[in-house]
Amino acid sequence: MKKISVLCICLLLIASLIGCAKVNQNEIRIGINYELSGGVATYGQSSVEGIELAIEEINKAGGINGKKIVPVKYDNKSEPAEATTLANKLITQDKVVAILGPATSGSFKAEIPVANANKIPVASGSATADDVTVTSDGKVQEYAFRVCFNDSFQGTVMANFAADNLSAEKAVIIMDSSSDYGKGLAKNFKENFVAAGGTIVAEEAYVAGDTDFNAILTKIKGIDFDVIYIPGYYNEAGLIIKQARAQGITAPVLGADGFDSPVLLELAGADALNDIYFTNHYSSLDKDPAVIKFIEDFKAKYNKEPDAFNALGYDLAKFVADAIGRAENLNGESIKNALEATENFVGVTGTLSVDENHNPVKSIVVIGLENGEQASSLKVNP
Repeated sequence: MKKISVLCICLLLIASLIGCAKVNQNEIRIGINYELSGGVATYGQSSVEGIELAIEEINKAGGINGKKIVPVKYDNKSEPAEATTLANKLITQDKVVAILGPATSGSFKAEIPVANANKIPVASGSATADDVTVTSDGKVQEYAFRVCFNDSFQGTVMANFAADNLSAEKAVIIMDSSSDYGKGLAKNFKENFVAAGGTIVAEEAYVAGDTDFNAILTKIKGIDFDVIYIPGYYNEAGLIIKQARAQGITAPVLGADGFDSPVLLELAGADALNDIYFTNHYSSLDKDPAVIKFIEDFKAKYNKEPDAFNALGYDLAKFVADAIGRAENLNGESIKNALEATENFVGVTGTLSVDENHNPVKSIVVIGLENGEQASSLKVNP
C-alpha cells in the first residue's frame, strides 16, 4: 500500500507538471465564450468573426509586447448555464488571462460570478443590460467590462429621436417580456418618451419563440398612434414587422441593436423594411478612415460586409489587448486595473473611455432602413 501511495503521488506530480508545461511563456491565452449555435447564434458568430480578425492583426504586428495571442474558443450554445460552465473551464483548465463574451446580457451575467471569484476579467462587446456591470444594489462588478453602451442610453436616444426627429406624440410598445433586454429597453423608452411630452397609448407583450403576432397587431390597428417601439431581438421583430405591414400598418417601427442581423431582412422581406429605425453601435455609412479600413479588411477576410456585431467583436479584442499591453503584470488583477484606466481608446464603433461603472463613454448611432438597406445614419454623442 505504501508503494501504491508513493506511485499515486508521483503520478499526480507528473500530471501537475504536464499541466503547467502547457502554458507557454511566449503566449497570452484569451478565452472566447460565445453563442455560436442556438437562438442568438448570429450575434455570437458575428462577434467572433470580428474578434478573430483583430487577433490576427495583432499577432501579425508582433503580438502584445512580443507575445502571441492564443484564443481558446468555445460555443456556449446560447445557454447561460453553459456560459458559466465554460467560464470555469477557461479559467481553471485553459489558464486564460481574460475572457471575451458572451454576446448577450443574460449569458454574460451568468459568468461574472466566476470571473469575480477567480479575479479574471471578462468583457462583452454587446451585453447592453443596465445591470451587467453594476448590480441592482449599485455595486460595481469588479471584473466585468463592456465596450457597448447600455440599454438606458438606447431607450433614451430612441425616445428622443421619436419625439424630435419623427414628431411622434403617441407610441405603442410591443415588448419581449421574456428577456431583461426587452424589459429594460421598454422601461427606458417609456420613461423618456413620456418625459418628452409623448403618450404610450398601448403596451403589448410577447415571449421569445412566438411566431404569430396577428392578434396583437389587430388589437392595436384600431388605435391612433405615430410609432411602434419593439424592444427585442430580430427573430421576433422581423415577423412582427412583416405581419404589421401585411395588416396595413405603415407607421414607423423603432427598435434597438437587437434588430441588427441579416435574418431581420430574411424574416420581414425588403418591402416591409421601410421607415424602420434602430439604435446601434456602428454604421457602414460612417466615413471615418478607421471604419473604412475595417470594412476593407473585413471584406478581404470574409468576403462580405461587416455588421455591428462584427465591429463590436473587433473593438472588444483590441480593447482587451490594449489593456493587457499596459498592465503591470500578466495577471487578472493587473489587467483589470488597466481596463479601468482606459481613456480615449479609438475603435471602429467610436472612441471610448471607461467610467467608474466599467461602462464606455461613447456615441450611439440611429440607423434608418429603406427596403431593408441602411439609408441613413445619425450619430448621437453622450
